Amino acid sequence: METGTDTPAVATVGRRTATGRGDATRTRILEATARLCTERAGGELSVAQIAEAAGVFPNQVTYHFGSKDSLLVHAAFLALLHDAERLEKLGAQAPDAAAFRRTIARVVLALPSLPAVARALAAGISRPDLAPVVDRHLQLLFRQSERYVARLTAGRGWAADRPLPVEVRTFWSTALGAVLLARAGVGGTPADLDLAGTLTLREG
Repeated sequence: METGTDTPAVATVGRRTATGRGDATRTRILEATARLCTERAGGELSVAQIAEAAGVFPNQVTYHFGSKDSLLVHAAFLALLHDAERLEKLGAQAPDAAAFRRTIARVVLALPSLPAVARALAAGISRPDLAPVVDRHLQLLFRQSERYVARLTAGRGWAADRPLPVEVRTFWSTALGAVLLARAGVGGTPADLDLAGTLTLREG
């Protein structure tokens, strides 16, 4: 029996183990960064801070994501998806469609992940290589939101005055646009924006 070399089966197991460890490390870095993005309201983060929070070495951060900016885009949208999942119980709690429209608009504008997402959108504008990453995350957000609204309308007997993809895109585009304006220093408060008015959900 040969020693000092891997058989094909052993080599395959070794590659799977390494891949599994790599995936776990990547997930840990992403989750830690998403948490930091929320806690620091989209403020500047260093690779060293991210590595410390994730319990990894700084070079592992860039190894798994290519650059800090790429990681921050991924993490910002992960934080937003986590926040969006927590919004789902609002549909069950709202007594009617009008109350849901008001509540969802108020809560969304206060999501702690939105400043980080605004930063990610700006990165997609200034860094063409990150634009496809931003687009993929936005499409995922739209699809998940559309599925949620579809379940909500079916379960509550509500209806919308336009196709659900249009409903969802209009709502999120308005919310994210408002945050971008605020990050750019444009004056105003959430009271100046009728985000609830972008929703056409009503009793069927």
